[in-house]
Amino acid sequence: MKPATRCVQIDSDDQFGAIAPPIYQTATFRQPTATEFGEYDYTRSGNPTRTQLERKLAKLEHGNFASAFSSGMAAITAVTRLLEAGDEIIASDDLYGGSVRLLEQGLPRQGIVVKYADTTNLNEVILAFTPKTRLVLVETPTNPLLRITDILELASTAKARGALLAVDNTMLSPVLQNPLDHGADIVIHSATKFLCGHSDVMAGGVIVNDPQIYQQIAFVQNAEGTALAPFDCWLLLRGLKTLALRVDRQSSSALEIAEFLQRHSAVENVYYPGLISHPGHKLHARQSTAGGSVVSFNTGNAELSRRIVEATELCSIAVSFGSVNSTISLPCHMSHASIPEGLRDRLAPPPDLIRLSVGIEDVEDIIEDLERAISTSLENYSAEFETAATAR
Repeated sequence: MKPATRCVQIDSDDQFGAIAPPIYQTATFRQPTATEFGEYDYTRSGNPTRTQLERKLAKLEHGNFASAFSSGMAAITAVTRLLEAGDEIIASDDLYGGSVRLLEQGLPRQGIVVKYADTTNLNEVILAFTPKTRLVLVETPTNPLLRITDILELASTAKARGALLAVDNTMLSPVLQNPLDHGADIVIHSATKFLCGHSDVMAGGVIVNDPQIYQQIAFVQNAEGTALAPFDCWLLLRGLKTLALRVDRQSSSALEIAEFLQRHSAVENVYYPGLISHPGHKLHARQSTAGGSVVSFNTGNAELSRRIVEATELCSIAVSFGSVNSTISLPCHMSHASIPEGLRDRLAPPPDLIRLSVGIEDVEDIIEDLERAISTSLENYSAEFETAATAR
């Protein structure tokens, strides 16, 4: 089945044939006897609504198993639990700020070493490998510079060295890219973004093919109590029904907006893998079906970028991305502000970088809003600069 069909397919054995999945909003389940357990006993360990969601996530990512978590960070944390003290991780040097915070401030306490590499450069990754490397963690496209990593090539490299490859597929969703098909061992999602799509659920997902890896992830989910609650599972199942429609519309609009920004004289660089000019465009086209809905660009002036972000009217200033509503942000001060001071020079995005998450509004309206915001900001900034120069 095509992705759009998978998104809306009903996968339920509900006794009444409900089209919408029922919510099993219960903490406990009645057991057959005092010495026997039924299929479900305690919602932290398992819940029918969550089971349905996990089956759906696995199918969408062409995987065998999935685990739903209370957030994207809980999902990433569960993956790191596969490692032991003394193990090493190679991570992309362009990751979500919260991921870097976990890697830098959480894992060292467990005796796990993290190395960063430009994963678009295979030679640099190979040089970072040691006999202790057990996991390679990447985003592709990355957040927020939208760099592209060759999943197939990196998967082969990791496997040959006894390491697992985990790909955070949040930026594209399984509608546009399926890393397991290209050799990845683990796929991670912040389901808060595109999978939900409406900014009303915080959730995460881990999808795998290997039953042993799944058992380890499921153990962490249960033992640490990070499983997604039934009502949130139900909301996420509802959001998934329109995933393909939303992502197709958002990606199409994002390409038009990226092309508009590329032509604008006030914009220095546009980062969007759907553009032919993007250095990873051909590779991205081989492993995905569209550029996604996140566009980043810079102006060369941090103050001008701030004014542009604050001058938009249709694009809400907000962290996160992937919602039906367009949002805009300065990643350096928002989503990536948690990057530790000692790593900011290498891992933090430029202060003038603007990240735009394109929603499902009419693309002409979004472009007009951006054009007005840029023009107004330029005029006001120039006027203030001239006034200050005259005063001096």
